[in-house]
Amino acid sequence: MSELDDIRSFVAVVESGGFGRAGQRLGLSKSIISRRIARLEADLGTRLLSRTTRGIAATEAGLEFKARGERILADLAEARDAVAQQSGGVVGRLRLSMPLTFGNRHVAPILGELARRHPGLELDVEASDRYVDLIGERFDAAIRIGTLKDSSLIARRIAPIHGVILASPAYIEARGRPATPADLAGHDCLLYTGTSQPDWTFRVGRRRVSVRPAGRLRSDSGETLMEWAKAGLGIVQLPTFIASDCIRDGALEPLLWEFPLQEHALFVVRPPGAYVPGKVRVLIDLLVERFGGAPYWDPCQAAARERGVTLGFTPEFEDEAEAHQPA
Repeated sequence: MSELDDIRSFVAVVESGGFGRAGQRLGLSKSIISRRIARLEADLGTRLLSRTTRGIAATEAGLEFKARGERILADLAEARDAVAQQSGGVVGRLRLSMPLTFGNRHVAPILGELARRHPGLELDVEASDRYVDLIGERFDAAIRIGTLKDSSLIARRIAPIHGVILASPAYIEARGRPATPADLAGHDCLLYTGTSQPDWTFRVGRRRVSVRPAGRLRSDSGETLMEWAKAGLGIVQLPTFIASDCIRDGALEPLLWEFPLQEHALFVVRPPGAYVPGKVRVLIDLLVERFGGAPYWDPCQAAARERGVTLGFTPEFEDEAEAHQPA
């Protein structure tokens, strides 16, 4: 397999831009990577890499070899996967990115089950709210929440993600309950800073109404905001996957039921290609099995149905937009 190892090392050098970084990616020393590249160039009788002021780059021959080498490695992975599936197993390393809070609360237990079901599967998981480059950083898949950007990535929708406006019983008793989104102007709101969309967008009749909440407490952590809301410090917008336990035990009460927030979704995204590796397929299947339909973390769904309210609306709902800016 030494030739395949040489190809893997060369691809890693070109993608990472250096021998040291390629070694870190592959778990090898810089000297081993260097020897493998030298062996490849000697066997091929041509230079594959050139040094520039910005680091190491592939020559014209190197770019051609990289493209063909990647196809060889992909074909090998597909062949291994097909044989493994015929014998009833999934093998290889699944490199996955998932959002920090949602991942730790809801995906981590599922990944444990995935590992138990498939003893030949290795898991390499990054739990972070960093928006990773799937292709450049060689992730097999990513779990993402929200509205996806246009790209060449292939996405599978897994479940709806609903937000809800919440406050503690103590806050409601002291400050009252807003009757409409515009009433939020007279309340202390707890502000989430981990987004480029600070407005809270509601459906009011046939219109979308965007409210810019105001308040003195801000955080990029939904869990921090939840604790502040439980302490009676203000009104908060949270996804139900964070707030479900507090809603069930009465620590936080939903507000503005009649004005649903914009609905988002949970996706699994993967690099482009018609072939779905077995390790990605079993992940998607298990997520659909556990999260499909009305997710277990969403206690507001049943309550909304009882009130005759549709919980959430999609971005396509856009007859008219109106903005309110609290003073």
